[in-house]
Amino acid sequence: MTYSRRSVLAAGATGSLALTAGCLDFVLGNGPLEFNADRVAPTDGALEETGYQEKEVREESLDRTVELPGGVERDVSASIWASVYTKQVEYAGQKREGAAFAAVSVPGMEIAGRSVNPIDDMSNKELLERFMSQVETEQGAIEDITHEGSFQLEILGDSRTVDTFIGESELEGQTIEIELKLTSFDHEGDLPVLIGLYPKMLTEEAANAEVLMESVEHPVEG
Repeated sequence: MTYSRRSVLAAGATGSLALTAGCLDFVLGNGPLEFNADRVAPTDGALEETGYQEKEVREESLDRTVELPGGVERDVSASIWASVYTKQVEYAGQKREGAAFAAVSVPGMEIAGRSVNPIDDMSNKELLERFMSQVETEQGAIEDITHEGSFQLEILGDSRTVDTFIGESELEGQTIEIELKLTSFDHEGDLPVLIGLYPKMLTEEAANAEVLMESVEHPVEG
């Protein structure tokens, strides 16, 4: 039983589930209710323009137990798409994998008119902490992340708020500043999360992250 949209709706004022054959196992507790996201990703043209290379495209599973009306607990499972791209950049006198971009798509998850998506209420700072592992590069862990500002970008036909964060990382014994950009929004029943990461000193990569964000397609065909 698979749903690609927020398609499990209340059947009436009591909030009971519509008992289709596909939902019966879920209602009886014999199997999880599944939600599938559509992949989001930058275009090939934008990747070529900015010099980023595909590193990994993967589908992950998010499983959780939710409480339905009446205190009944049931399992839900969500498939999440993550498309990750990196770039060799030169800084500190060396060329290394130092910039990254991730496009993550999480399905909308709604049962009986109530969201059961664990990231629905997260701020962009919380989303960054949740998904930063998607954009790891060859520098060390990023710490002391603070919010620096926000701006608007036209993404998927609408103006989206992009938050900029600054963190610190260690490179060969020296502390360097890392800039991160993140935006998240509802689109076609999913929640795309777009993240760019690069050394702050490389101002060209700030522009490249925006090019990649503006180019994304959702759902990706093929």
